[in-house]
Amino acid sequence: MVSLSSDYVVGSLRRAVATAQNGLEVVRLGGLETGATPSPFQIVERAPMYRLRRYFPDAAPDQAGPPIVLVPPMMMSADVYDVTRDQGAVGILHEMGIDPWVVDFGSPDTEEGGWDRTLADHIVAISEIIDLVHEHTGRDVHLSGYSQGGMFCYQAAAFRRCRNIASLITFGAPVDTLAALPFNIPEGIATKAADVLADHVFNRLSIAGWMARTGFQLLDPVKTAKSRLDFLRQLHDREALLPREQQRRFLAQDGWVAWSGPAVAELLKQFIVHNRMMTGGFVIKDTPVSLAEITCPVLAFVGEVDDIGQPLAVRGIKRAAPRAEAFESTLRAGHFGLVVGSAAAARTWPTTGQWVRWREGTGPRPDTVDAMIHDEPSGTDSGVSIANRLAHTVASIAEVGVGVGKGIADLATDTVRGTRELSVEAARALPRLARLGQLQPHSRISLGLLLAEQGRKAANGEFFLFDDRVHTNAAVNTRIDNVVRGLIHAGIRPANHVGVLMETRPSALVAIAALSRLGAVAALLPPGGDLDEAVRLGGVDRILVDPDHLEDAVATGKKVLVLGGGEFRGLDVELGPDVVDLEQVDPDAVTLPGWYRPDPGLARELAFVIFSGSRGSLEAKFITNYRWALSAFGTASAASLSRGDTVYCLAPLHHSSGLMATLGGAVAGGSRIALSRGLDPERFAEEIHRYGVTVVSYTWTMLREILDAKLLPLEHGHPVRLFIGSGMPPGLWRRTTERFAPAQVLEFYASTEGDVVLVNVSGAKVGSKGRPLPGSAEVRLGAYDPIEGRLLEDAQGFVRECEDEEVGLLLGRPGARAEAVPGVMRGVFAAGDAWVPTENLFRRDADGDYWLVDHKRTVVAAARGPVFTQPIVDALGEMPQVELAVAYPVPAGESHVAVAAITVHEGRVPSAAEIGAALGQLPIEQCPDIVHVVDRIPLGASYRPRASELQAAGLPKPSVRAWYLEVDTGRYKRLTKATAATFGDPSAKPGGVPA
Repeated sequence: MVSLSSDYVVGSLRRAVATAQNGLEVVRLGGLETGATPSPFQIVERAPMYRLRRYFPDAAPDQAGPPIVLVPPMMMSADVYDVTRDQGAVGILHEMGIDPWVVDFGSPDTEEGGWDRTLADHIVAISEIIDLVHEHTGRDVHLSGYSQGGMFCYQAAAFRRCRNIASLITFGAPVDTLAALPFNIPEGIATKAADVLADHVFNRLSIAGWMARTGFQLLDPVKTAKSRLDFLRQLHDREALLPREQQRRFLAQDGWVAWSGPAVAELLKQFIVHNRMMTGGFVIKDTPVSLAEITCPVLAFVGEVDDIGQPLAVRGIKRAAPRAEAFESTLRAGHFGLVVGSAAAARTWPTTGQWVRWREGTGPRPDTVDAMIHDEPSGTDSGVSIANRLAHTVASIAEVGVGVGKGIADLATDTVRGTRELSVEAARALPRLARLGQLQPHSRISLGLLLAEQGRKAANGEFFLFDDRVHTNAAVNTRIDNVVRGLIHAGIRPANHVGVLMETRPSALVAIAALSRLGAVAALLPPGGDLDEAVRLGGVDRILVDPDHLEDAVATGKKVLVLGGGEFRGLDVELGPDVVDLEQVDPDAVTLPGWYRPDPGLARELAFVIFSGSRGSLEAKFITNYRWALSAFGTASAASLSRGDTVYCLAPLHHSSGLMATLGGAVAGGSRIALSRGLDPERFAEEIHRYGVTVVSYTWTMLREILDAKLLPLEHGHPVRLFIGSGMPPGLWRRTTERFAPAQVLEFYASTEGDVVLVNVSGAKVGSKGRPLPGSAEVRLGAYDPIEGRLLEDAQGFVRECEDEEVGLLLGRPGARAEAVPGVMRGVFAAGDAWVPTENLFRRDADGDYWLVDHKRTVVAAARGPVFTQPIVDALGEMPQVELAVAYPVPAGESHVAVAAITVHEGRVPSAAEIGAALGQLPIEQCPDIVHVVDRIPLGASYRPRASELQAAGLPKPSVRAWYLEVDTGRYKRLTKATAATFGDPSAKPGGVPA
C-alpha cells in the first residue's frame, strides 16, 4: 500500500515537472522543439511580389520529373506545403518523382509595397512563374493551389488561356462562391456585407497575420477549443506531442501572414458580390477574363465536411469551365485537413502525384479520382451532407462539452430565405422608382449627370468593356470631359442639334455622353439611311462622325467633326474648315467659356432625336431627358439590373432600345456595358463568357443570326440570365429561351410619344408587350376606326374606351411633370383630361396584358374590313420552317389585298395545309389573302423586317410557293394564273377570292 502511494506521488510529481518544463518551453519558444528540419529548397527567382522556391534542387535534371507549382492562399505561409518533411506535400511529391516548386508571396507587412498589393498582382505573378518554370524545365507545368491559392490558379490559367499548363489541381478551392457560403450565410447578407467591407473597410484597412489566424480559428470554435484542450492534457507527454507539434504550431501561430487591403477588397468585390468566377468577366490588369477559357484537365479535391470550400462551391468549376475535363477526389476532411495532417499525407498528396503521372502518360488513372459530378445549386444545400457533418463533429462536441446552436441558426436562415429574396429585389427597385417619382420639369437629369454620379461614387468601378479591355468610370468621364472641350473648341453650344453618325463603339457612347454633358441635343443618325432627310428632320447643323462614315457625312454638306477610330486610323477626306479632327484638339489648351456648366440638362428639355423609317418614310422622334430617364430607371427596375450585371449591347445606339433601354438601364442600374465589334455568332459565344455577360440587348430579329449559327458552343452552360429589347417575334422568342435556358426574355414597348412604357416582366405570355411600367404613363385603349383613321365616340362625345380583346388606339396620360407635350388631346374620356395618342393599335386581354396588333398606317384596308398585320406575322413566325415573315397591303382595284411573305430555313417550303394550320388560330376575316415564299426579306438597320420593297413589287406571281385563301372552305390553295387574275375584280367575294 505504501509502495503504491509512493509510486503515485512520484508519478504525479514527474508529470507536474514535465508539464512545467514543456509549458515553459512553449511560453519561451512558442512551441516544443522537435529537431525537425524543413525540406531543402533554393530560391530560383526573386521579385517584389514573390520568391520562387524549388525544393530538392540537387536532384539531377533527368531525374527531376514533371514540375508542379504549389500556390498558397493569400493569408497563409508558403510553408503550408512543408509543415513536416515526411508528411508534407513537397516531401511526398518528391519521393514520387515529381519536381515541386512553391510560390512564396511573403507577408505584405514585411515586403516593400506589400500593403498596396492587389488581387491582379498575385495572378500576374503566378502567370510569370509559369513562364519561368517552363523555361527552366522545358516542360508544361502542373499548377496547383490550396483554398484561395486554388482560386488564383484557376484565374491565372484563364488569364493565360492555359498556355504551358499541363493540368490544374486545387484543394478546397471554391468557384461558385454564392452557391454554398460558409455556414449557410444567406446570399443577400453575404453580398451586402462584402460590398460594404470592400467599399468602406478594406480600402482603408489591411488584415494583420494575427487577425487572419483568429478569424479562421473562430470559423470552427469547437475544433479550436478541442485541439487546445488536447494539447494541455498531453503537455506532460512530450513524445506524444512531438509528432503533431509542427502541424499544431503552424496552424496556431506560424502559418499565418497578413492580407493587403486592396487585394481583399478586390476579392470581395469580384468573387463574392458579383460571383464572377461563375459568370466570367472578372478583371485582371484591365483585361476581362472568364474561367470558360480553361481547357486543360482539372482535378479538384473536395472535403466532405469542408465548411469553407464547401463541395457545392468547389464543384462549380464543372459549370464555370465547360471546355475542361473536370475530375474530383473526395475525402472526409475539413478545410485544413485537405493539405495538412495524416489524411492529407495518406490520401491528398499520393493522389496528386498519381494524377501527375497519369496526365504525363507514365501511370494509370488514380483509383480515388472520379469524373466530377454536375451539382446544380439548390439554394438550401451546401453539399456537406448531414451524415458527414455529424460523423465529423459529434465526437468533438462530446469531448469538449460545448453545445452548438447552429441548428437554430439554420432554421432561422431557412425561415427568412423567401422574405430575403423579395427584400433584395425591392431594395434594388424602390430607390430608382422613388427618384423617378421625384423628378419635376425643372429637375436636373441627363445621361451625362448619371455618368458623373457614377464616377464620384466608384471612380475605379468598371463602366464598359471593349476589345478585351476594361474602362473605368474615372477614365470614361475623363474622356467625356476631353471630348466636351473639343466640341466647345468646334463651336458647339448648349441646345445645338448635333448629328451622331457612328457604329455602336466606345467613341459613339462617349460622343453621346459628351453632348449630354454639354447640354446639346444628340440626333442619332442611322447608318445606311437617308442622311439628308434625317439631317433635315433633326435640325442638324453639324455631324459628329467616326472615320468609317466620314465620306457619307461630308456628302451632306454639313460641317463634320471626326471622333474615334483607334490608334491606327486614317481619314479618307482632307481636313479643313468643314472637316475637323477632334482627336487632334489638345483639351488642355481649350479655355472653358463662362457659360459652360457640366450636365445642365433639365427633365423637360430635349436630349435626343431618333429616327424611324419602317413605314416607308423617315420620321423624327424627340426624346426629353425625362423620357430617357423613365426608360432608363424603368429598365433597371424591371430587369433588376445591378453592379453585378454585365449588359451586352447588341442593339444599336441609334435605336430607341439601344439608347433608352440598354444604355439607359445599364447606367441607371450601375451595370457594366459590354460593346462588341458587330453581330457575329462566334464572337458572341466567346465574349459572353469572357465578359461574364448576364444581360443581352436585342432589337427585332437580331438574335436570329445567333441562333441560326451551326457552331454555337453553349451546350455546357452560359452566364446569360436575361434578354431585353423590343420587337422579338414569338417564334424567335421561343427559340431563344429554349437555346439559352434558363434565361428569359424581357420585352419592352416604349412609345416615343408621351411617356408610355409597357413591359412583359414574367415572360409567361410569349409575344405580349405586358403591362404599364410603374412610374410610366397611365394607358388606355380608345375605340378606333383604322379605315377612316379616327377615334370613335360615344353618345356623349367622349372617346369610347375599348373592352377586353377589342382592338383600339393606345393612348398615354401625361403626368403632372409633363408641361407642353406635343400632340396632346383634351377631353378624351372625361371633361378636361389630357391624353397623348401613340401610333400603334393594341388589344388588352382579360388579365390586363397588352398585345400589339398593328401600326395605324399599315392596317390593310381590305374589302371585307380592316386586316391587322402583326397577328399574321406572329402566327406565321411560329412555324418551325419560317425564318422571317412580313404582312402588307397591296392595292387591287378599289381596296387592298392582305399579302404575307415568308422566308424559310434551308429550302423547307411549307405545304398549303401547314400554312392553313398556322393561320387557323386567327378569325378567317383576319387571315391574309395571299401567302408566298420569297428568297429574301430586307432588314433595316435595327434588324426589323422591311416590307416596302415587296409591297412596291405588287401582287405575288403565281407559283408553287404562293397560296391564296379560299373563303368558302377556309383553306389555302396554290395560287394559279386564273385565281391571281381575279384579285381586284369587283365581282369577286370579299378578299378578292372568286366564288
